[in-house]
Amino acid sequence: MKLVALVMLPALIGSAVFAQTSVNSAVQTSKPAASNSPTKKQNEEPTKDLFGGGSKIEGPITTEIYADEAFFDSNKNVGVFTGHVKVLDPRFSVQSDKLTVYLHKGQDQGLERAVADGNVGVVRERLDPNTGQPTRAIGRSDHAVYTAGDGNVELTGTPRVQQGPNMHVATSADTVMLINQNGQLTTHGPSRTEIHQEAKEEKPGTQPKG
Repeated sequence: MKLVALVMLPALIGSAVFAQTSVNSAVQTSKPAASNSPTKKQNEEPTKDLFGGGSKIEGPITTEIYADEAFFDSNKNVGVFTGHVKVLDPRFSVQSDKLTVYLHKGQDQGLERAVADGNVGVVRERLDPNTGQPTRAIGRSDHAVYTAGDGNVELTGTPRVQQGPNMHVATSADTVMLINQNGQLTTHGPSRTEIHQEAKEEKPGTQPKG
């Protein structure tokens, strides 16, 4: 398995364009994402903390990309990954059929944005503030866009998000779900939220009040 450092892409390949198989690539961003200031839209759902807030990361961030094949265009600072794509990042992990990565131009050639297509799954783990135990939230959609500048993940194509037994599901193919870097979820368009609670067990020997 070969390792390609996308941050050194222009220096490594100049203006050449090439393809590889069985690729493990590392993309480094110069700093963590900045705070997000979302604009208000009509008919949008209130922000929900279904994804849970994550701890903030200090210093440089390295994103690893695994795929069966990769294609790079150094003139456009674009990388295209196909086949069993998997992204490992300290903030999240992603899997999809295809991933297109856009790098910043100039000296700072860190990750600008990433576009995932086909059977997209986004996973984020965090510690539950009440129990201290790790919890996992999973988002699924047909299409997803991650923007490094603000840390937002946008899910489109009948998106749905699950955390534990709770589920938030789009009821329209046009519904858009936006997850910010703090793990808060905002939905634009029709959706359904399912909140499940386990039945409380009665203590032995107790009689129902009559």
